[in-house]
Amino acid sequence: MAGFTVKRYIFATFLLLGLLAPTAQADTFTLLVQPTLPATQTAKSYGPLIDYLNKHTGHTFKLKTSPNFLSYWQEIRDINREQYSFVLDGAHLTDYKIKKLSYRPVVKILDVVSFSLVTGPDVLVFEASELVGKPVASLASPSLGALTIEQLFNHPIRQPLLIEVTDAQNAIRKTLKGTVTGAVIPTPLIGGYPDLNVVSTTEQVPHMGLSAARSVPVEVSQKVSEVLINASNTKEGQAMLSEVNLPGFEKATKEIYDGHSDILKSAWGY
Repeated sequence: MAGFTVKRYIFATFLLLGLLAPTAQADTFTLLVQPTLPATQTAKSYGPLIDYLNKHTGHTFKLKTSPNFLSYWQEIRDINREQYSFVLDGAHLTDYKIKKLSYRPVVKILDVVSFSLVTGPDVLVFEASELVGKPVASLASPSLGALTIEQLFNHPIRQPLLIEVTDAQNAIRKTLKGTVTGAVIPTPLIGGYPDLNVVSTTEQVPHMGLSAARSVPVEVSQKVSEVLINASNTKEGQAMLSEVNLPGFEKATKEIYDGHSDILKSAWGY
């Protein structure tokens, strides 16, 4: 009888511990992508990446978009909300989040990037200064394109007329049609448009980086890093990278992006 009582006591204890233990739930994380494309196109372009993370990390990821760079800049500067678990954006904004918002670098897209100031086939311009007062298309500040214009034209009065566009392709179309005199676009795009004239090209900077908010568990960011870096080693991963038009991912560190946020010092709200 005593043995039966002990067994019932042990069973009841385990049952109670089970009831008090936290219920295991699938973790959900947001991934915000900088608005280099309109929101609907961003959602479509990065959908395969989200699907891949959902399948291989054991967690749920939801893509977040922003309508433009001004709205995006306002959102990421709010350190208190930490509403975005992961953010994928340019070198300058990645460094900003690391320094100002305590984000951790996770991975970066392979390679480096630069931007070029271009004009249409009928516009012969040899110096950037020749575009002062002329319409030049670019994504809004603080995109690297807009900040590049500020660097090229550092006199506060002698500036081109910035024409904001939703994406680089739109800037190219306006330039080729003659709607604007020039545009600032990612240098790799030039190869697809032989009629463009290149006026100047910036120095290369690290490609876009994925960083994690301090609220994200380290083991989660490590799993994301592992999954994305290894994507290029499998057929499924290669297919995903092809769909999102990315060359692959590599390890990111604070040192890689260190100093690139300096270009933001002229941006509103820095």
